[in-house]
Amino acid sequence: MTEEHVPSKAELLEALRASRDEVVSVVRALAPDQLEEGRYENGWNGRQILAHIASIEWTYPRLIDIARASAPAADEAPPTRTMQGGNDAYNARQVSRRAHLSVADLLAEFEKNRATTIQAVEAAEEPVFSRRIRSAGGVVGPLASVFYQVAVRHVLGHARDIAGRAPGEP
Repeated sequence: MTEEHVPSKAELLEALRASRDEVVSVVRALAPDQLEEGRYENGWNGRQILAHIASIEWTYPRLIDIARASAPAADEAPPTRTMQGGNDAYNARQVSRRAHLSVADLLAEFEKNRATTIQAVEAAEEPVFSRRIRSAGGVVGPLASVFYQVAVRHVLGHARDIAGRAPGEP
């Protein structure tokens, strides 16, 4: 997907399923001790990155709610919701809340929440995907593009982090 391309609902659903499958495949391919190794610039290990993506997955259907809530005029700021304390504080809280969970528990949470995300996209009416929104993380554009950026690209980036691969590596 290019920056200009706004994915269709069908493309978005396909990408959500494929990114789910990639995360599951990456996590299951690693030995438990490999997931305890540092992988990310702030020192998170693979299990903590998995906790992060499991914890944010529940938020994606809220993007649809934001788009449905209002259709701003062209000169108005797009609708959004903010995270208490900002991105970093939210992420730290969510990862900390899951510190006691096993990799299997975190993967189950991610899969359950991704299934909910997919169901929400399937149930959403087509016109809502063209409404302009702003995610809590600051991504602005048509709902379909914002959804793709945060629920697919962002999650795939973290799958690469978990795998220990650099961006652009297969």
